[in-house]
Amino acid sequence: MWPECGLGSAFRAAGCHDTPVPEAPVRSPDDAFFWDGVAERRLLIQRCTACGGLRHPPAPMCGDCASLEWAPQEMSGRGVVYSWIESHHPNRPDEPPRIVVLVELAEGVRLVSNLVDVPHDGPYEDLPVQVDFRSRDDGVLLPCFRVTEDEPPPSSTSTRSR
Repeated sequence: MWPECGLGSAFRAAGCHDTPVPEAPVRSPDDAFFWDGVAERRLLIQRCTACGGLRHPPAPMCGDCASLEWAPQEMSGRGVVYSWIESHHPNRPDEPPRIVVLVELAEGVRLVSNLVDVPHDGPYEDLPVQVDFRSRDDGVLLPCFRVTEDEPPPSSTSTRSR
């Protein structure tokens, strides 16, 4: 439920914020391996051991073959921006605005993250990116992506992505 907060100083005194603060990720049994990899600055994605399909976000069962067997696989961290948005708070300016990206990794799987150290205003489609790991103010490490000067990686056609 929403906290019972008034506006202005009473709002802040009650522990409410003028601008929403993103929540820290919540680990589950399905994605604990992912966050363990992030803690080691590794990008791990599920691979079904029965059919070989990659899947993200993590799930207990393969959507292609219904197998419950999987193993984490380390990704190269290289990819291209498939799609993006510039995220703005509805009534307060973000400094700087967040660029939320859908990255297609070289291995063919896609994931949502933030683009950091943005070199210019958009568009950002097809920009080559590399995974980077950044700590939030509260010390939580998150995977994000930064633009790289490298050639975009060829997308794998042999893997299935979710």
